[in-house]
Amino acid sequence: MNSTDHTSPAIQLSVLDQSPVPLGRTPREALQHTVELARLSDRLGFTRFWVSEHHNTRTLAGSSPEVLLARLGAETQRIRLGSGGVMLPHYAPLKVAENFRLLEALYPGRIDLGIGRAPGTDRITAHALNPHNQFRDEDFAEQLMDLRAFLRDEVVEDTIHARVKAAPFVDTVPELWLLSSSGQSGLFAAHVGAAFSFAHFINPNGGPRMVQTYRERFRPSPELAAPQANVATFVACADTAGHAQALADNLALQMLKLETGQFTPIEAVETVNVRHLSADLQARLAYHHTRIVSGTPDKVKAELEALAASYGVEEVVAVTITHDYDDRLRSYELLADTFALQTRPALQPALAI
Repeated sequence: MNSTDHTSPAIQLSVLDQSPVPLGRTPREALQHTVELARLSDRLGFTRFWVSEHHNTRTLAGSSPEVLLARLGAETQRIRLGSGGVMLPHYAPLKVAENFRLLEALYPGRIDLGIGRAPGTDRITAHALNPHNQFRDEDFAEQLMDLRAFLRDEVVEDTIHARVKAAPFVDTVPELWLLSSSGQSGLFAAHVGAAFSFAHFINPNGGPRMVQTYRERFRPSPELAAPQANVATFVACADTAGHAQALADNLALQMLKLETGQFTPIEAVETVNVRHLSADLQARLAYHHTRIVSGTPDKVKAELEALAASYGVEEVVAVTITHDYDDRLRSYELLADTFALQTRPALQPALAI
């Protein structure tokens, strides 16, 4: 156990898992690791477990959050499950509402519908997913209003909502979250009375102000009386400072590779050497480190609490990508321990219907 005084956690901790496919591994292994990590997160006392949506990539296996969530619900008992997120411009709002109403029917009170507006892929693939998508703010706003109406069973005269409803017809609705790395979706979230998650792991600049603007402009909704926000960041926690630094360097280098068009899987940490990089690349590597909270448990705890305080939130979503799956598991175990999350005995999974 960590030597830190174990009192009630000042912040809640959640997980965003992107089903990474490291070098030498397969997508099947990556998805099985996500299932195992969801079980562990449920037992360790994390608040939420979100999964992401990416397309046309060999480095991340999660292309369909709603399908993966159906499996995760059957493997867990208490943790909230959600999308981080569904890229709404690719899809019809009615189908998204039905997918998540079905999940809510299976696992009532445990489903989060996180909505994003980025493509989650390249523009060619985005066009293949939805040839009519023009990535216009007004189109996304219209989709979002339609989605909200379907989730709420709103009857809007002289519109499709007077005749078409999202099945199945259940008495609870998933929590609606909007995800953003720019702040624009925070304005949409405020307008429709939804919760807001800021992706610090994508953009480490300006997030606290964007969350504050969301709060200032928030309009209460039937589902959410007051603004609710969290912040998501990369986390690399390890038993030793040296290993944590190596994990963070490896992740920052992976971000640098993606930035320079090298779409290759993350490599083993033992093979990474960042000292040979040019001064310009070292500067970019340092920037990518600002997207990562890393270190031993006490250091990570202090930095996550400071991050939460800067955003004015009570929940941090940890995103951990490593080559070695054991390093990923250990990082979350150390987080749960140092934040004194309420660890619970494993239960036999069962469908809640």
